Amino acid sequence: MDEQIKISVILSFYNTEIALLKRAIDSVIKQRFKGFELLIVNDGSEINIEPALKSYLSNTTLSIKYFSHENIGQSFSINELVPMCQGEYITILDADDEYKPNHLSACLNEMQHADLIASNAEIIVDTPDDYFVIDKYNKEKKIHVDECILFATLFGKKEIFKKHQFKKMYSADSEFFDAVSKEFIVKKVNLRTYIYYRNNPNSICSNYKNEQTKVTSK
Repeated sequence: MDEQIKISVILSFYNTEIALLKRAIDSVIKQRFKGFELLIVNDGSEINIEPALKSYLSNTTLSIKYFSHENIGQSFSINELVPMCQGEYITILDADDEYKPNHLSACLNEMQHADLIASNAEIIVDTPDDYFVIDKYNKEKKIHVDECILFATLFGKKEIFKKHQFKKMYSADSEFFDAVSKEFIVKKVNLRTYIYYRNNPNSICSNYKNEQTKVTSK
């Protein structure tokens, strides 16, 4: 790698289709800013895509590390990989989303005035209803995604991720952002360099939405 590692990108996946996983990884590889490492962790997937993934990763010379462990959930998987990160900054990528080519450079530019940022995203939906999620403060209310802290748009100094860990809960991203804000400078920005696919039927958000629909329909 020509440039020193400045940013560590963590990607945790569970039963993600190989095509979606490759799309996510490709979007990191194609970043204009090259001073990064990519840490990928298989969170106990029940489908065996490891051979295909390792074969795919062998074709790149970039700094990519692969890990696997039993299923503990995305939040805990991210926490597990933080100590292994070499970058000055840490960020996340959901396995079924992707970055625009300028995502890392745009986030890095925002760090002149913040210790941790979260950003809005370009949201891909099938229906207008997909723009809305359950409000963490009122489960009977929905709010627009732009009003939320999006887990994978978090980008901040490594010391923050070492000091604060993600909890296994709904709106873990918002809880993390709020906790960090009590002692660090945090900022919500409007970059939209992260592409957030809300139309994936197998995503965590879709599964949660389906469960909520079942509960409210009873």
